[in-house]
Amino acid sequence: MSAISSYARALAAATGTAAPIATVRHVHLSERPLVLVPLTLAGEANAPLAALVGTRQADPTLLVVPQPRNRDLRFAFAADLAEIVLPHVLGFAADAEELANGPRAHDAPQLILPNPAGLAFLRLFGRSTRFRATDGDYAVPPSVPLLGRWLTFFAERAEIPGSSLARAVTDLLSLHWATGQSALEDANLAAAMGWIDPPPGRDGPTSARLAEDPAHSPPAGPTTDPGFDNDILAPAIAAYDAVTDPAALPTVLARLRDVLRGQLQPTWDLVWRALDLLRQLPPGASVAGRWETDRARYTGFHTYMAEEGLPQARLDGAVAAARRLNRIEAAQSAYDAERAFDDPLVMADHRVTGEAFQGTVLAVDRDRRVPNGRGKGRLVTRPLLTVRTEDPVRLALGTRVVASSRRKQECLIVAIDSPGDGGDTVADIGTGADGGRGATGAILITLEAQSGMGRSAAPAPGSVPEAGETLCYSAVLADGVRSVAMPDAADTPWTHGGPPEPYEPTERDTAEVWE
Repeated sequence: MSAISSYARALAAATGTAAPIATVRHVHLSERPLVLVPLTLAGEANAPLAALVGTRQADPTLLVVPQPRNRDLRFAFAADLAEIVLPHVLGFAADAEELANGPRAHDAPQLILPNPAGLAFLRLFGRSTRFRATDGDYAVPPSVPLLGRWLTFFAERAEIPGSSLARAVTDLLSLHWATGQSALEDANLAAAMGWIDPPPGRDGPTSARLAEDPAHSPPAGPTTDPGFDNDILAPAIAAYDAVTDPAALPTVLARLRDVLRGQLQPTWDLVWRALDLLRQLPPGASVAGRWETDRARYTGFHTYMAEEGLPQARLDGAVAAARRLNRIEAAQSAYDAERAFDDPLVMADHRVTGEAFQGTVLAVDRDRRVPNGRGKGRLVTRPLLTVRTEDPVRLALGTRVVASSRRKQECLIVAIDSPGDGGDTVADIGTGADGGRGATGAILITLEAQSGMGRSAAPAPGSVPEAGETLCYSAVLADGVRSVAMPDAADTPWTHGGPPEPYEPTERDTAEVWE
């Protein structure tokens, strides 16, 4: 937990209402998201019980599995879900733009789940359906394995920091507001919304306590409340199992649908209310760029499904797993930097820890020229900036920094002085355990501008900060993750299992259980 979010949580606890920890929205929100609120049967591994799904708050579709232990009914549920999800997901691919590296859809589908447990359901449900056989014993409609492969794609993208293709609403709320309760309690959508947008006359703690009452706020976690399971659900399912007269079946099913809708509808309404709150925040400057990446990934997977379409393997090979981990780390680094540059509240976290500083430019040597290090007397322009700051600084000499208002101009820290100590350098004042310099009070930092000044000998007008300008510099940059070159999968060393066997679907795949 960061210093700013810790303070915001303390403030929320003191005032009884959530405190904002962002000034802009750090996620893309589709104009037409596909919202999915699932329910699973307690005691059964990811066995679907019901779901509300749709793209409009006023018109959701209710899907019900009257007996979740019945395999045929579960796959009938999967086929019904595919009839809703697949047309929506595939419909974005037709409208694409041609780029140098291939097509990219102008828009992409976005799946919204209530909480991280809903995303886990999505991942397991995709794994349970993407290998299903469409002929032979236990055949399912072709739409079922296709749905599983798409759900797996969305679940995998949800693990990439900054991706907006599949998101949990509780995660989005926690990204923008701090409540006075624990992070675990924030995973309860009703409790989180009770702090962020309490009803008139109620404060956050009161609303959160009511949210913990299943009679007031039925959970869709996606598991249900034990009291509901024992007193209402079990008798309703038993009544379905006991039906012998086909004429009585519609009445029994209608009763079961009513009780399940009663469990799902409050969460469905909360999801849309939370999305409305998030839409009130202006999008951050980097959100559109990350959505472009999402659109490209969606288009690439759609092309793959159209050309080959094999299901994703159960486990990645060693090289594939290492590459994926590196992509996640690089995405996290970029996401952290972009959020900080987009949002002064996020940047404040880095200022508190000494990874960023805000100050006033005192002096500028804009015409400074130095040898380029390649001989032959060639010189390059390297202006020097002297910045005075009172922020704590925990940065080493030679650290690269960028100003939030001058993202294309990279600077190096070449000196850090503390005027109050007679001009001693920070190297004389103290060195942190991580090798960084530490100082507090008024500090003078000398920066050497490295780029963003044009190609001529004299810097382009406006390309170098002027004396008196206030700037915020950060060392949290998008390219902070480095990776060694990965071998081809065929060259996987024996210490990591050797080259993986080429994936070929087998009968064992179709025998995978729902867990």
